[in-house]
Amino acid sequence: MLLRLLAMTALFLVPGSSWAGGQAAPVAEYNLNVSFDIPASKVSGAVTVPVGAGQELSLAAGRLRIVQATLNDKPVSFHLKEGTLTVRPAEGGALTIAYEGVFKGGETMGDKNYGVVSSTIDGRGISLTGRWYPQPEGLALYRLKALLPQGYEAISEAETITKTKKENAVEFTFSFDHPAEGISLIATNRYEVTQERVNGIELFAYFFREDRDLARTYLQHAKRYIELYEKLLAPYPYKRFAVVENFLSTGYSLPTFTLLGQEVVKLPFIVETSLGHELLHQWFGNSVYVDSDRGNWAEGLTTYLADQLYEEQKGTGWEYRKQLLVDYLAYVNGGNEFPLRDFRGRTGFSSRAIGYGKAAMVFHLLRKMLGDENFYAALKAFIAEKQFHAASWDDLAVVFGKHAGKDLSGFFRQWIDEKGLPELRVENAAIRRSGSAFEVSFDAVQKGKVYALEVPITVSFVRGGEKRQILKLDSERKNISLLVDDEPSGFVIDRDYDLARKLTEQEAPPVIARLAGDEKPLIVRPVTNGGLYQTVIDHFKGKGAEEREAQSLKDAEVKASTLVILGGDNPLIKRLYGTVEVPAAGFSITVKKNPWNTGKVAGIISAKSAEEAEAAFPKIFHYGKYMSLAFDGGKNIAKKTAPSERGILMELREGPAAIDLSALKTLSDIIEKAAAKKIVYVGEYHDRFSHHNVELQVIKTLYKKNPKLVVGMEMFQRPFQKTLDDYISGAVDEREFLKRSEYFKRWGFDYNLYKPILDFARSEKIPVVALNLRREITEKVAKSGLDSLTDEEKKDLPAEMDFSDEDYRGRLKQIFEQHRSPEERNFDFFLQAQVLWDETMARSVDEYLKKNPDYQMVVIAGGGHLAYGAGIPKRAFRRNGFAYAVILNDADVERDIADYIVFPQPLDGVTAPRLMASLKEKDGRLVIEDFPRDSVSQKAGLKAGDRIIALDGAPVATMEDVKLALFYKKKDDTVRVKVARKRFLLGDREMELAVKL
Repeated sequence: MLLRLLAMTALFLVPGSSWAGGQAAPVAEYNLNVSFDIPASKVSGAVTVPVGAGQELSLAAGRLRIVQATLNDKPVSFHLKEGTLTVRPAEGGALTIAYEGVFKGGETMGDKNYGVVSSTIDGRGISLTGRWYPQPEGLALYRLKALLPQGYEAISEAETITKTKKENAVEFTFSFDHPAEGISLIATNRYEVTQERVNGIELFAYFFREDRDLARTYLQHAKRYIELYEKLLAPYPYKRFAVVENFLSTGYSLPTFTLLGQEVVKLPFIVETSLGHELLHQWFGNSVYVDSDRGNWAEGLTTYLADQLYEEQKGTGWEYRKQLLVDYLAYVNGGNEFPLRDFRGRTGFSSRAIGYGKAAMVFHLLRKMLGDENFYAALKAFIAEKQFHAASWDDLAVVFGKHAGKDLSGFFRQWIDEKGLPELRVENAAIRRSGSAFEVSFDAVQKGKVYALEVPITVSFVRGGEKRQILKLDSERKNISLLVDDEPSGFVIDRDYDLARKLTEQEAPPVIARLAGDEKPLIVRPVTNGGLYQTVIDHFKGKGAEEREAQSLKDAEVKASTLVILGGDNPLIKRLYGTVEVPAAGFSITVKKNPWNTGKVAGIISAKSAEEAEAAFPKIFHYGKYMSLAFDGGKNIAKKTAPSERGILMELREGPAAIDLSALKTLSDIIEKAAAKKIVYVGEYHDRFSHHNVELQVIKTLYKKNPKLVVGMEMFQRPFQKTLDDYISGAVDEREFLKRSEYFKRWGFDYNLYKPILDFARSEKIPVVALNLRREITEKVAKSGLDSLTDEEKKDLPAEMDFSDEDYRGRLKQIFEQHRSPEERNFDFFLQAQVLWDETMARSVDEYLKKNPDYQMVVIAGGGHLAYGAGIPKRAFRRNGFAYAVILNDADVERDIADYIVFPQPLDGVTAPRLMASLKEKDGRLVIEDFPRDSVSQKAGLKAGDRIIALDGAPVATMEDVKLALFYKKKDDTVRVKVARKRFLLGDREMELAVKL
């Protein structure tokens, strides 16, 4: 991190150096003599600078007290207004300004606070890094003398430091023959100085006595970094370098030294990361200056050649670059985005994501374009030309263009002068045979602004191996066609994050940075003990967040928001995720994707006390790349990262699934293995007798092993459980059961398919559980969403519903797109209905087994509710943890789709006959609308428009009445159909016709 935002406006520049306007200014030597009253936190100083006759001199004095101004030892008048000191002497000579300043308790008198903390003078020592003297703008040659108590060691920007003993004091003289934008002074009586050498450079470590054991480690790493960068770039620019420990929490790089806070130097990873970053600033920022008026390039270049390079050397450079893009996604939005040329220095997370992160990615693009040799050659030339001069992005464009052998003005214009990042997507990916080769094709699409991109693609093959190449993309949409020799399994765009681009949703993990970066999240209040979270609430409300109760939130509001969910027992957790495991700690945070809008996140925060929250919460923003953190007493005890896709991944084919027929099992073998599980799920196609026959075999075999067996059935809805119980017990007959359960109204498949299972259950008194939710509710949700339900209807909903399974969502999305009708346009409602369906059935399974813990259950449901375990099985397991097995009938052989797949031979079955007439219920009447070809009813004399009154003398008014009556008929039976037929002017005529079924 650079100490200052290098504003290069034009005072005191070295001859030949350039400033913001490209002009030259005369050299100025700035002599500063200071002494200290440490108990009073006071500095007294005298500044001497040469001035010309009539030359106006302006110095930033802030709240410093100006004692007097003299020219050639004679008092002169000065003007002090709003912190700016102005002097215009009539004659030339040496102008001396005497001043005083108090820097106490971390507060400053006029300090601009360029860095992390303010300047301070107290019993711990002296740390002066900002505006602690009347300060000129721009560059000057500084000469500093400081009178300090005996026993003090001091450091400033200097290549030579001399000490002269005075009475009860020591005078330090700091000599630095290069222009600087400012000067600092760090001193204390706690230092123990350790010295080394490398390549003729003096290395020093100024560490507190209690931390002196760290000194050698820091110096050894400093040696390594200097050797690395001298090899990559150019000789180290100064004669000395020092690592200086500070009693304040600083992290600065200044010419000839880096200033690190005491808590920072103790962190074990600093020598592997931050030390090298700050040392690299000796080349970029401290010796090649930043022409800040035209953009700060130094932070991005230093980030790239330090932090990114160290990860690259470990083989994890792609992870670092991806994290830069995650941070951009998290912190940068349309309201705070700006071009790189406008970056001056870090003012927050968003500016860092641009000025450090995006800029680092730009340098990576340059390196990939030029190759390592030309890239580093360009940087060497840049340093040779611009050392101790101000440099801009334009200077970089020229030098890189020379080494690229082409004009890079277009490249720099799109990356430096325009804000934002490209948004790249892949559509219509496909594979097909092309002679002896394979053709991979897809559309590469840029959303929004179009960039000129070189896009890396990696094609992988079914039999192993891969092929990489670069695609040029400079249009909104481009069809790409690649010919490969081997059968491809898929491809990935930008697997190693070589592009500066926006991440796709699949690549973007749910991390704390995304929670912190949202400008207006929604705070969901805890159920109780809201005071525990006041520090959290205050922080987010300070960003404009709104507080709400979970019960008051509409689905649309949840979908639109990043959520701050307070309390591990918050009901919104059950509503979105079913359950979330909250770490057992004093304070924890877990970030998950908002399942109703994966572009947003939800942070689940739990605290045992207000003190734990106050100690830990402010620290979470330093852990932006993690999804989960746990703290005890403010100390981090656990952290987890979140998985996400690497690159824009498109899977096209898998190798053919194969079955070893020598290991082929029978259904009996499968049942034997599944028998050990608490729950056995059997999936069906509803209209296949062969599948129901398998289900019956499973039930009979398991019942023989364990009479305490229960059968759960999707086909029956929870309000009709009493009817099921009555039928199994023998209290009602089959006809009454079918009527009271509304079977023919609520389930569209012939009861003959399920009759053998129900008959066996009744004969053996095996309990049958109605698993499903009322059809009226699921249909209403599918049409209008959960928000459309009344309070009374919501009482039927399960408390836990997990919407976070993205694979489940993806499979449902495919089904929705393939089968939706024109009026069925809302996938969110479709998803809500399916989750509600599955969660209700899972709840029904769980409730029964918890009330009857000694029972084993067979669950019969459509295969879609069981495949991959995503529908009912995992949702029941989330509730109870019971072991289960999934058996599917006639399913595709795919990895993890089930535990067992059965391929039964086709089986015919007797079904109820039909009238072969299209019927419609209208105003409580059942009317014939039409007939199919060769209709038995039409042959018997029935006509369109006839209203059916009775079958075999039994009144009918609904479709269910007809189905129930016909269920007990067989083919070739005759049914007497009584109808009312309209006649012109004569009223309806009732007649009875015999229909042979």
